[in-house]
Parts: sequence; structure tokens; C-alpha cells
Amino acid sequence: MTQSKKYDCQITKGNAGWTTKIIRQVSSKKTVVSKRQDGFSTESEAQEWGKEEMKGFLKNLNERNKRRSKPQE
Repeated sequence: MTQSKKYDCQITKGNAGWTTKIIRQVSSKKTVVSKRQDGFSTESEAQEWGKEEMKGFLKNLNERNKRRSKPQE
């Protein structure tokens, strides 16, 4: 899985199938779900979706941080 110090992907099995969550570490004790998708029939499908979404999520976050860090004129 793609891992970051602050972001991670979590896969769980429920009654309706597999669920993938992109979670953010807020503090040492608290995490928040940033993105969620459920209804996968297999664990491998859930893992694949998690990998792809994590890449896109971190890319968008990085671009947003670059835009926000530019000084205003």
C-alpha cells in the first residue's frame, strides 16, 4: 500500500462487501476518514482502488499546498 506519515489506506470487510477508506492521522490518538468507497466484491479490488485513489489524493493535496504557499501579490 501507498503509505505516508499522515495518510494511509484501510481495508475492512463488512456485510455488503469490502470497504476502502483513506484515513488521515490528526493526532497520535485521532484519525479522520478523508475518502471512502464500499461495495467491492473482493479484497484485491478494494486494494487496487485504494492504491489508485491514494496516488490521486496525495497529488491533488500536494498541488493545493503549492498553490496556497505562493505569496499573494
